Amino acid sequence: MAGMTSSARRPLLNRRLAEFGTTIFAEMSALALSTGSINLGQGFPDTDGPEVIREAAVRALRDGRGNQYPPGPGIPELRTAIAAHQERRYGLTYAPDTEVLVTAGATEAIAATLLALLEPGDEVIALEPYYDSYAACIAMAGGTRVPVTLRPHEETRDGVVHRRFRLDLDELRDAVTDNTRLLLINTPHNPTGTVLTRAELTAIAELAVERDLLVVTDEVYEHLVFGEAEHIPLATLPGMRGRTVTIGSAGKSFSFTGWKVGWVTASPELVTAVRSAKQFLTYVSSGPFQYAVAEALALPDTYFQAFGADMLAKRDLLSAGLTEAGFKVFQPAGTYFVTTDIRPLGENDGFAFCRALPERAGVVAIPNAVFYDHREAGAPFVRFAFCKKTSVLEEAVSRLKTLAG
Repeated sequence: MAGMTSSARRPLLNRRLAEFGTTIFAEMSALALSTGSINLGQGFPDTDGPEVIREAAVRALRDGRGNQYPPGPGIPELRTAIAAHQERRYGLTYAPDTEVLVTAGATEAIAATLLALLEPGDEVIALEPYYDSYAACIAMAGGTRVPVTLRPHEETRDGVVHRRFRLDLDELRDAVTDNTRLLLINTPHNPTGTVLTRAELTAIAELAVERDLLVVTDEVYEHLVFGEAEHIPLATLPGMRGRTVTIGSAGKSFSFTGWKVGWVTASPELVTAVRSAKQFLTYVSSGPFQYAVAEALALPDTYFQAFGADMLAKRDLLSAGLTEAGFKVFQPAGTYFVTTDIRPLGENDGFAFCRALPERAGVVAIPNAVFYDHREAGAPFVRFAFCKKTSVLEEAVSRLKTLAG
């Protein structure tokens, strides 16, 4: 490469991103295609959401609403709908003009928030395993990630074994230093399916107030909570309204993941900071879809109840099938993912297991280790998505049962 200067010989990719490479989702989705396997790896539904919402988008397109740049903070109708949703469900009051920001999905909301609030050297405590974009966004902002690991826990109640991943509050408290800028919390939690309890959230809130920390809380699975579990927004707890950035998403709640409509709710000061970063990322996005999501958020509670009941039935179907196939199953209290332990199958390397699974059983899953800094802690765990047609899950279960033999 004649003529290159010495500075051009350094690696082309910014060193902050060098550790990340291609996402595991791209690798596993390609594997699903090449082998004709059922893809229970990536978390997207295989059916569209309600027809009434899709028609609202079509109507907006035809009426010329949103076909040009929408307002930077999002269209007023959607910001008003987001504020109304937060008040109706949680009693949280936000001013649509100053405390709500529409983003290109929750992924941009996370990126813009971290880019806005972090300086190089700031430490961010994140619950491990964590959604892969967290680590990349912290790195892009020049921050330092400090993982606090959710650990598998098993107890027997009334003769039934209950398994969940649990937060060690002492470990969380010990992770805070003078350099800690913010806590990055995700509940309901991807990939473990854990829903943080009121006691856990109260302890997090008390720590944030005591140490004067900002909190970013990813609540995109707020409408996918099962059984006795309850989604409690951190911003509802004492001292948290002014220090919490809450992130939501239409993709997960209405099964239109390709529309990429997310949002941030926070105090005016925090929203102004996040918007300052967001305007130089996408500026705006998803114009016509914003009108449709505004209508979606106003759907009656019966929609959300039916949506949750459908996912609960699918959770139980896949969990039972995985148990029968020989996996140890951590039945999720939320999200549309189920984490399993592969050691009862005589395996302990999730990467090797997932790369071989398409040939062995015609199913694709994701190794949880990709979501860990402490790879060894996640090595034996594998995640399956159940946001698929019932017939697809039944076929996947049938294939997976061959592992038990």
